[in-house]
Amino acid sequence: MNDTNGAGVLPASAARPPAAAPATPPFVTSGLTTAEVALRRAQGQGNDAPLPENQTYGQILRRNLLTFLNSVLTMIGVALLVLGRVNDAVSTVGIMAINVLVGTVQELYAKRKLDRITLLTRPIATVVRDGQERPVAPGELVTGDLLVARAGDQLVVDGEIVGIGRLELDEALLTGESDPVVKQAGDQVYAGSSCLAGGGRYIATRVGAASLARQLTVGARAFRQVRTPLQREIDVIIRLLVLLVCQFGFLLGVASRLQGIPLVESVQIAAVVAGLVPNGLILTISAAYALGALRMAGKGALVRQANAVESLSHINVLCLDKTGTLTANRLTLEVVQPLGAPEAEVRALLGAYAASTTNGNKTIAAIGAACGPPDAVWRITHDVPFSSARQWSALAVHDGVQGGIYVLGAPERLQTALVPGQDYQPCVDAWLARGRRVLLFAYRAGLAPLYDAGNQPCLPDSLAPLGLVSFRDELRPEAAATLAGFAAAGVQLKVISGDHPDTVAALARQAGLGPALQTCTGADLDGLTENQIARLAAETTIFGRITPAQKARLVRALRASGRYVAMIGDGVNDVLALKEAQVGVAMQSGSPAARAVADLILLHDSFAALLPAVREGQRILNGMTGIFRLFLTRIAAEMLVILAVAVLAVPFPFVPTHISLLTLLTVGLPTFALAVWAKPGPPPGQALRRLSRFVIPAAWTLAIAALVVYLPYIFLHAATPHARTALTVTTILAGVLLIVFAAPPVRLLACGEPAQRDWRPAALAAMMLAALALILRSAAWRGFFALAALGPGDYLWITAVTGAWAAGLNAIWWTRAFERFLNLEDKSPH
Repeated sequence: MNDTNGAGVLPASAARPPAAAPATPPFVTSGLTTAEVALRRAQGQGNDAPLPENQTYGQILRRNLLTFLNSVLTMIGVALLVLGRVNDAVSTVGIMAINVLVGTVQELYAKRKLDRITLLTRPIATVVRDGQERPVAPGELVTGDLLVARAGDQLVVDGEIVGIGRLELDEALLTGESDPVVKQAGDQVYAGSSCLAGGGRYIATRVGAASLARQLTVGARAFRQVRTPLQREIDVIIRLLVLLVCQFGFLLGVASRLQGIPLVESVQIAAVVAGLVPNGLILTISAAYALGALRMAGKGALVRQANAVESLSHINVLCLDKTGTLTANRLTLEVVQPLGAPEAEVRALLGAYAASTTNGNKTIAAIGAACGPPDAVWRITHDVPFSSARQWSALAVHDGVQGGIYVLGAPERLQTALVPGQDYQPCVDAWLARGRRVLLFAYRAGLAPLYDAGNQPCLPDSLAPLGLVSFRDELRPEAAATLAGFAAAGVQLKVISGDHPDTVAALARQAGLGPALQTCTGADLDGLTENQIARLAAETTIFGRITPAQKARLVRALRASGRYVAMIGDGVNDVLALKEAQVGVAMQSGSPAARAVADLILLHDSFAALLPAVREGQRILNGMTGIFRLFLTRIAAEMLVILAVAVLAVPFPFVPTHISLLTLLTVGLPTFALAVWAKPGPPPGQALRRLSRFVIPAAWTLAIAALVVYLPYIFLHAATPHARTALTVTTILAGVLLIVFAAPPVRLLACGEPAQRDWRPAALAAMMLAALALILRSAAWRGFFALAALGPGDYLWITAVTGAWAAGLNAIWWTRAFERFLNLEDKSPH
């Protein structure tokens, strides 16, 4: 018997009757009058509050399109187009357009999913007004309306049951727990619950935006965009480059005016300078995310937010619910301990009890599986369904020798109604210590009332114990290995559940979380400040009896304290927490709302797929190391060359089509391949130092080599087209060699770092060289990229300079000349 049944995940008032019966309003039997309804609607107490729009299509388009860099590139592209430079215009705005398209499509997809979230199906409600029952649309209800609920109805507002009715409600949409919950006079009910059996009336207490379902829906529909550490770092790099490029472009523009450079060439210079901002880097990351998502789909996880794969490699706190993650959401009857009859007879009676009750749940199913099928089904005169508030159920059997009252419930709740003489507490304590659920099965000969004069369930006295029954939650077979894997990776685990914390802690120990686990309940969080909750969240492992709002508050507190948090959930009660976490993970069998807001969905409901996801995130980060090296080296070298020619007052060294060819062969296609071929594993430390150790010497020496090739053509031959072509070929050759240096197959080329033992990047470099050779041999392609025809002597000179550059750069890396010159060597003791 599920001991939660929604308790602990809804407000406390839902699980217990009020301390004192409230005064009965005069309209309980007749409902409101039409005049009272009109007055309350005029006072703003209607149920027609519209759901807020999470974001508009226009906002999405503006956020992706109207950026500073996009505006600059678009204006330059239009100017080039007006001046007849079609190829230059296409190369200037092409990558920008792809970036805008990818970002817009991703956000439009997320918006459509969020807009579909609604927890209520908006059925017709039955309301009592002017003493008559009538059907109305939910939007016509007001606070204080008297509503009728029958089997099959969905409750459309929050309220309180009045009168003698009794409802069996399915609150799974709100709590994630599928066991029926019995509600009677004085109990709170919530919109979104479904009536499985019984009937009764309830007064609307919270309508519109105040209802629990509406609050959860608004939270679920709210748009969120979590940027990963890698995305934030790239954003910083791009913003810095934008500042440099703006200053650079301003100075070059002034120089162009002073030197009388023609308008067409000035616009080309602006396009080249604007192209120094690495738009392609964003596109490469998107491609790496897409590749990781494809790999994850084959390993049991569906990625809904592309950056979630990378985010998982950063998490240091993983929050999860017990049901559906640690456990398989199934109970197994483990032991029947007879007390007043032989075990075989007790099992037979339990089997008959399970087959005869009309209120099935996981506990009854477990009993039926272990003790059934019975010889016959009992004839029932009365029954009391299980309630988490009572923690017992009963059947009144009118069936010959087996007739009487049978009760199944928590031992401590039945204790006062038992005949004295049985000492079973040591057995109960031992089972509870092992994390088992324990129920007592008792019997009383002869029939007795199960309800008092007020139609409230009452426990009959003189019950004789028949036996104790222990159940265990079935742990997922992969739970222990997965938790051990996260622990080994340094990820803290937090179990946040609606169950009792002691039960959750025992299961967590079985799954290998450790013997000493600090626990707390939702009541412990009440009245605490945000700082106090943050400290409690950091120190505690097991949280029990937690409401949806408290789950979200815990996750928010962990994030505020600097943790990178992932949250696993499956019910609507997990939606708010899923949205608060940096990474929201839902089960495939979870509620539609949970799946809609999640970044990652675990197919087959196995959270063992998270470990491969972490490795995919590591693969992306490791691949981005080489990609950063290539992009930043190219940009820095180009800026140094442009700065040098500006100082020397010689013609500008690049045109936009040359930059497009250089980008395509050195960082366009190669970076996609590096992302595909990257290996998983913890990213090496000192990332910034390792990056600068590669980029600064490479860019500095490449700029020198490029000028060595470029300047003789200018000063000796005054051949600007040939100079620009020679410079372009030199930088492409060097950029292709940098692919091998960034992913070295042997240690000799590994710039003083471990080799990757992968020859595919070297083969890719050879293919890029072959593509360059084909372009240079074709007059049509040379014309498309504005390249001049060079002679054999030119190519020999370019090859010699590039080879000398590669050898010198490798020597600088191996001798650590850069670090020694700047006094950056690691002198810490080993």
